[in-house]
Amino acid sequence: MVAGGRYTLDPRYRRFPTIVHALDDAANRLPDRAALIVQGRRLTYRQYRAAAAGMARHFLSLGARGQAVAVCMGNGLEAAVAIQGAMAAGALAAPINPNYTPAELKPLLADIAPRILCCDPAQETRIRAFAAELGIPHVEVLGPGARTVDALANDPDLRLPEPLPGAGDPSAMFFTGGTTGLPKGAEHTHATLIAHSYAMLALWPLEPDTQTMLNVAPLFHIWGFCLTLTDPVTVGATAVLLPAYKPADVLAQFVEHKVTIFAGGPPALYIGLRANENYAKTDFSNLRWCLSGGAPCPEELLRAWERETGTEILEGIGMSEGAPYASMPMYGPHKLRSVGVMPPETIVEIVDLDSGTRVLPAGERGEIRVKGPQFISRYRNRPEETAKTFRDGWLYTGDIGYFDEDGYLFIVDRKKEMILVGGYNVYPREIDEVLHNHPAVLEAATVGVPDSFSGEAVKAYVALKPGAKLDRATLEAYCKERLVKYKRPKHIEFVDALPKTGVGKINKLALKAWK
Repeated sequence: MVAGGRYTLDPRYRRFPTIVHALDDAANRLPDRAALIVQGRRLTYRQYRAAAAGMARHFLSLGARGQAVAVCMGNGLEAAVAIQGAMAAGALAAPINPNYTPAELKPLLADIAPRILCCDPAQETRIRAFAAELGIPHVEVLGPGARTVDALANDPDLRLPEPLPGAGDPSAMFFTGGTTGLPKGAEHTHATLIAHSYAMLALWPLEPDTQTMLNVAPLFHIWGFCLTLTDPVTVGATAVLLPAYKPADVLAQFVEHKVTIFAGGPPALYIGLRANENYAKTDFSNLRWCLSGGAPCPEELLRAWERETGTEILEGIGMSEGAPYASMPMYGPHKLRSVGVMPPETIVEIVDLDSGTRVLPAGERGEIRVKGPQFISRYRNRPEETAKTFRDGWLYTGDIGYFDEDGYLFIVDRKKEMILVGGYNVYPREIDEVLHNHPAVLEAATVGVPDSFSGEAVKAYVALKPGAKLDRATLEAYCKERLVKYKRPKHIEFVDALPKTGVGKINKLALKAWK
């Protein structure tokens, strides 16, 4: 089955060739509206443009145009302005995880080959060592105690450097999660990057110039990047950003800033908020919509969050290579466990797992392949990986899914995470869903482990809610009532917590390495 976008972009939204143009427009229209707030520090749109302009001019003086600017920083005003400034300078902004170890960081920096490397003051010593080793010409230390955005933001004479970048120029690069090996660089143009905003707004049509959006995801991830740096600017919203995910701090923002849109993220983030002692006391009365992506939400979580906060979680699906390719629409039928429908100009097909060319009918499971203006067409410096993922104009996602008769997309699992038990295809998400629905379970995840009889067997890792009691025999009996024998966990391990990636997803690669 083939499905294309059925929604259109509201004509109230202005069309821009780049996010730099959008920032310039927002500063002209909404000069005194708060654009970005981070822990009591804030920039109006006028100040945001001035700070980005000043940073861009500084980067240009260091030869940034047409080069890469790596931003190895935590969430903050300086990181946001460094990224915007790099793009305004006609450079490729490459945000990377500042918590990476040297073994993880050095190959990424070698891949980026940046002209400029930005870091927080706390990272300066090791970052300068990397720069010297890799021949990176310039290190910029940004943040309190070093260069801040304050002077730039309050300089009324700063203007964005001309010419502004064009739609086809490089804009930003994100590294894939690396669950299958060394992360790959997904290099976006300004056209693919801003296409994310228009795809999102077609399905999630936010009222322009009125929203306050809260994000806790890191800026080095495409979700955190777009929900902080591109989408709020495109729609004239105030973006509230937190340096790190701490449930009590997140809950306090809903009240302090009267948040209307919660950018959210993977389900583990919502689960953590619900488990915090302040959750039941938090005033969510200004909240209108909550967003989720990166991993599927358990049905129990979707129902409980709506019941307790009065707002729905809208799930979407995307990847570093382009996002979204489907989202649950704000206005239209909502279906539990579906990731929704396609945005405009986006085509999604379900194809067979063997050849990857035979399009499957509704209800039949296969690999998801996509086309759309938001997608890159290659990986940086990775011709072999590019050839595997991008074929005949299609991006093969590695996700397994199916369409229902109404054209709603359902994600079953990752192709690489599928477990083969005695010749049967077993999709971990289906088992995870069953485990999550047990009232004593806080989090659960299943992986395949070697088995001498069936080739692979299902192993479940389970974390219980505080104070809950559950033993193996009881959980096995629960699964027996709900799963055919080959899908049931053969091995169950109770743990205090499940390992997470830097963006809050359950790290199944780490689980497979556990003994």
